[in-house]
Amino acid sequence: MLTAKACMSMPATFSFDSPGDAARAAELRRIKALATLVLVGTLVLFVTAKALLPVHPAFGFVAAFAEAATIGGLADWYAVVALFKRPLGLPIPHTAIIQSNQHRIADKLGEFIEVHFLEAAPVEAKLRQIDFGSFVADWLRDRKRSDDLARFALRLLPEALSATETSGLMGFITRRITTQLQEIDLAPLAAGTLRGFVQEGRHQGLLDDILRVVHQSLTQAETMAVIREKIRGELPTLLKLYRADKFLVNRIVASATTFFEEVKNDPKHPFRDEFNRMLLSFVDRLGTDQAFADRIDGLKRDLLARPELGDLARNIWSNARSFIERSASGETQVLQQHLAGMFVKAGETLAADAELRAEINQGLVAVLRSFIADQKSGVSSFISDQVKSWDMGQLIALIEINIGKDLQYIRFNGALIGGLAGLTLYTVELLLRML
Repeated sequence: MLTAKACMSMPATFSFDSPGDAARAAELRRIKALATLVLVGTLVLFVTAKALLPVHPAFGFVAAFAEAATIGGLADWYAVVALFKRPLGLPIPHTAIIQSNQHRIADKLGEFIEVHFLEAAPVEAKLRQIDFGSFVADWLRDRKRSDDLARFALRLLPEALSATETSGLMGFITRRITTQLQEIDLAPLAAGTLRGFVQEGRHQGLLDDILRVVHQSLTQAETMAVIREKIRGELPTLLKLYRADKFLVNRIVASATTFFEEVKNDPKHPFRDEFNRMLLSFVDRLGTDQAFADRIDGLKRDLLARPELGDLARNIWSNARSFIERSASGETQVLQQHLAGMFVKAGETLAADAELRAEINQGLVAVLRSFIADQKSGVSSFISDQVKSWDMGQLIALIEINIGKDLQYIRFNGALIGGLAGLTLYTVELLLRML
């Protein structure tokens, strides 16, 4: 197997298998052949015009045009070839320019990309044109995509859970949670919760429920029989004969019922005020009395130290893992459907919240801007290394296939411009001789 370093040292290769490349290569060969024929034609025309010059002086103009056209075409052929390779394979200085300067071109290209393309201002301007929030919202709202995302997440969860167990992370998390729970001072927390409960008036409903339960228990036949038996045991024998116990029980129950009804129907009943004072007094003691705090802390530590709590946590974890594994295997679709529904709901919520989308966009712009700023030198080095690793022979062939046709037209232009220049100079020379 090749190492990464070995792969980087191997020249990159390019493919020329596409139909477009084949067509462009054929067109390039045709244009090259045509340009060569033009060069040969101007040379033949020059030789022929020179031979016919004694026949008529006009052939001098033809010879001058053909001579300069041949020289111009030949010079431009040399310039085009020298850009890519050595003309006729000769080691002429300053030829094969692209091959000879591969490393310098690579470094300058990487530097140009870093300085001009990855500059902070244009990068930020481009990032701000992208509405990341809307893209995420639209992506999540698509039910199929959310289903695929949920399925993908479920496939990863079992492996993540296994990694968590084998890495010891679960034990670390358990210890950290236990430590944090042990450090929590429950007394002030409980006092604050109860104080808020009382201040909101929710304790009055609790009082009503207590009175209703006490009244229901008191009026049950079994309860009344027990109370009557207790009273009967305390009464003198004479009163027992007159069934005073039954009378007393009925009076007690009737009085209690009246009392309960009065408290229930009167929000300002004195008993309610007394209940308020009792609760607030308990809350004050709970928040300030160290004995209460120590007792609650002891209960908390005893609870956390009980093995049943660890067994419960392990059972919950085992059941959750089993459910996740069954969901990942497709045995049940409940979790996947729930996750997909959550993703869709999140997308709909995000689509309806322009402020949240703006915050997401702003956050991503800041993150990506910072990331690009930190990595742009690495991008420059990567581009430079890639260009240096290219097979220049193949790269030049690729460049020729794509722009070589246009470069060949330089040869046509060179022959035409050279010929016209030669004709002009020949005409000027004749005019000067006539003066």
